[in-house]
Amino acid sequence: MLVVLGSVLSAGCGFHLRGDLSYPPALSVTYIQADDHYTPFYRKLKAALRDGGLRVTSNPAEAGGVIRILHDETSQRVLSVSARNTPVEYEVYYILRYAVDMGGREALPPQQLSLSRSYNYDETAVLGKRAEADQLRDSLAADMVGNVTRRLSLLQ
Repeated sequence: MLVVLGSVLSAGCGFHLRGDLSYPPALSVTYIQADDHYTPFYRKLKAALRDGGLRVTSNPAEAGGVIRILHDETSQRVLSVSARNTPVEYEVYYILRYAVDMGGREALPPQQLSLSRSYNYDETAVLGKRAEADQLRDSLAADMVGNVTRRLSLLQ
């Protein structure tokens, strides 16, 4: 009884579980225009689009949609230092600018996304902290891909 009541209430407020995204037909064959095809974002976006049923082509002439990656940058910066002037906290950040063309027209003007996460640095565990930074970078790229694919699914 509680399960049914919970389902009715959550459906009535507009809540729904995240499922497969549906993309506009113009994106069924998509070209990703980027300077670097080896960034974490590019690789994850290409995989997500394929997993979503789109064909990602290497030929822009056959694409109905073009995702233009205008800026794809990730790095880290010091957030805080100790009394000995050594880093104790870093911030990993990811900045992305992209635009989308469909059917030869601009469907989504340039958008900028910025995400960041911090982590504590321990000079006695340098290798582990480097792996943590790489993992955070991949996580930020995955979050950005989720954001971009949701926006793509809303295009007409």
